[in-house]
Amino acid sequence: MALTDRLALAVLVIAWTAAVHPQATRSQSLPYPPVATFSILGFDPATGEVGGAVQSRVFSVGNGVLWAEADVGVAATQAIVDVSYGPKALALLRAGMTPTAIIKALLDSDPDPRPSDWTKTGRQFAVMDAKGNYDAYTGAKATSWAGNKGGKYCTAQGNILAGEGVVAGMVDAFEKTEGHLSMRLMAALDAGQAAGGDKRGMQSAAMLIVKKNGGVWLNNDVVLRLQVDDSEEPLKELRRVVEKWNTTQRRRR
Repeated sequence: MALTDRLALAVLVIAWTAAVHPQATRSQSLPYPPVATFSILGFDPATGEVGGAVQSRVFSVGNGVLWAEADVGVAATQAIVDVSYGPKALALLRAGMTPTAIIKALLDSDPDPRPSDWTKTGRQFAVMDAKGNYDAYTGAKATSWAGNKGGKYCTAQGNILAGEGVVAGMVDAFEKTEGHLSMRLMAALDAGQAAGGDKRGMQSAAMLIVKKNGGVWLNNDVVLRLQVDDSEEPLKELRRVVEKWNTTQRRRR
């Protein structure tokens, strides 16, 4: 795609953002709580795989947080969520924009249709390209504790957490864990929970990893797409499935 075409696509995505959000009245009440969660995005330079993992005290958190496309990148949208940030981030990555530029473009073009109860200053999201370059944003009005921390080929972010130790522990675990990307993402989630995790508790978890033709069957870019939608111990169940998959993969090799 030529540079002019990429820039044109970027302009269209930003224009679409402004067009699809009609202004809402300030009398609207919050329809559901913010997606309080902690997530991590990661890249494996040895395999070219990119992906993310997430846990929260909310039903089926994977449906609103993780977005990924092979040879493009991955994004996480959380806190006071606008899920359109996910596909828009992928479109802008596809157009050749950097994660830092994408975060600025999405925030600048967000019309903030519900500032009284769903303000864009409470959004939290992260973007990583297919080479592991990333950036993350935590709005000033994301519910405390909220923040993000970057590491080598990873970025961890969360809100309504026990404290900064959650994201710090996630990055440390990702960097120190060996093996497949899925095991490193899993270790990060476990470390985040061990540091206190979501202050409200646990309910669901998810993981998404992509690579061009990296999945089973023909023309499948999805290496792993796993969701635990409702469980008292979602991380325990997610780990069981991740470890089962890794065992199966080793047998295939």
